[in-house]
Amino acid sequence: MHLNYHFLRFLCPALEKKILGGLTTACFSQHKEELILEFQTKENRSFHIRALLLPSNTSLSFPEDFKRSKKNNVDLFPEVLHHTLTGIHLLAFERAFFLEFDNGLILLFKMHGSRSNILLYPTRDDLPVRLFRKDLREDMTIQLSGLEKPLDLSWARFKALEGNASQFLPTLGKLPRAWLKKQGYIEADLESRFKLIQEVMDMMESPLFSIYQEEDKYLLTLLPCSNALYATTDPLEAANSYYQKAVVQQAFDSQKLALLRSLAEQRKKTENYLQKTRDKLKIMESEPALSQTADIIMANLHQIPPGSEQVNLFDFYSNEVREIKLKKGTSPQKHAENLYRKSKNKKIEFEQLRKNLDVKEKQLAELKQEEEELLQVEDFRTLKAKTKTGTIHGSKQEQVQLPYKKFEVEGFEVWVGKSARSNDELLRRYTWKEDIWLHAKDVAGSHVIIKQQSGMAIPNPVLEKAAALAAYYSKNKTTSLAAVIFTPCKFVRKVKGSPAGAVMVDREKVIMVSPKGPENL
Repeated sequence: MHLNYHFLRFLCPALEKKILGGLTTACFSQHKEELILEFQTKENRSFHIRALLLPSNTSLSFPEDFKRSKKNNVDLFPEVLHHTLTGIHLLAFERAFFLEFDNGLILLFKMHGSRSNILLYPTRDDLPVRLFRKDLREDMTIQLSGLEKPLDLSWARFKALEGNASQFLPTLGKLPRAWLKKQGYIEADLESRFKLIQEVMDMMESPLFSIYQEEDKYLLTLLPCSNALYATTDPLEAANSYYQKAVVQQAFDSQKLALLRSLAEQRKKTENYLQKTRDKLKIMESEPALSQTADIIMANLHQIPPGSEQVNLFDFYSNEVREIKLKKGTSPQKHAENLYRKSKNKKIEFEQLRKNLDVKEKQLAELKQEEEELLQVEDFRTLKAKTKTGTIHGSKQEQVQLPYKKFEVEGFEVWVGKSARSNDELLRRYTWKEDIWLHAKDVAGSHVIIKQQSGMAIPNPVLEKAAALAAYYSKNKTTSLAAVIFTPCKFVRKVKGSPAGAVMVDREKVIMVSPKGPENL
């Protein structure tokens, strides 16, 4: 009801007491949907009207002190500046009122929810000459006289309308209509309906304004409210409190909720990953070791008929006969060699999965702690501080925008491209010619950059660890030893038309390293 005619009936007289006869000293906007009017009152005090015309949440408020920003603002409606306010007029049964100045100009506040606007008129009889929200072009055809809707609230008219509340009193709004419905208005007879209408109108004649929360929205009402968060008889205070709750607090609540949902989603993904990895490890551990199968094959080569695809052999590890499958077209000896190689890779996979589990378990603990800390945050300043410093997991701006992961190796920054396209962007926009570029040799992988520091040579341990990262973030991740090329960025160039991530490299050198992830740096 904060934009309702019945609330404006109290608001306009309260404004008159404050600023009638005052001088307009400023009229500007520093946000797209916000207009600020400043008046110098007869008591030589400043008074501000803040009209926030957000389509999602339009409101009026009256801050005692408003500091204009030094940039990113624009003066509006200069015609009303340095003119005296001679009247504030509420249009009959309409969600609109206007300010009238000593030069005859009029500023109309059309408070029509998502289509709210502020219009400048030369006189009461003219069409508007300027709009605050220029996208609402049809407002240029609005005449002040056409907005007023005098209503006959007699029993005769109510009876003629057969008790239709919306037609009888269109200004009721959602909350009073909901109250009528709750009181049995729809099922009641005509006389009972009229009594209920009179009752709700009497309640709206009483200047008691309550603000309460329903689900995730804050509402202002003139009806009795048992769960009010704030109540007052001053309409200006009510409007200010509503702004703090419905605009400021609700924006905070929405941002906090979005962050909590993001953390919950990350926590759920991490928990799913942990469960799947544990299940995979359990299955891998329950399967016979490939090296043991290879040992059985090698010990029984003389018993395996040529061309066999499966054979029953004695398993000396479990002391029982076991069925072993062989690969068609591959000799048993060669098949055993392949099993030995796979066993070695499987051991590496085991180790990597266990390392991943450790990393993810730490991440899960951090996410749970961040959720607990975020639940305790009660103000925008703390929330912004957390998101700005990145203490909320995944909220760092650079994680969203930057094309690389950043690590620190013995005081040097090492950047790792996130994808093929990110590799191109990293090389094109984020490197200096003397930075060192690294990449796993002859396989797909991430570009790795060691950021050069002025006057310092890159130590061999830093180069080796960055190369280990380049090998880790490549197709050679599971090998025991990998070749990595490196060279200054000035010798790496992108060829026009080449695939994402593909580059030409001159004067490269090669280093042999074992692939190592960031947890081993």
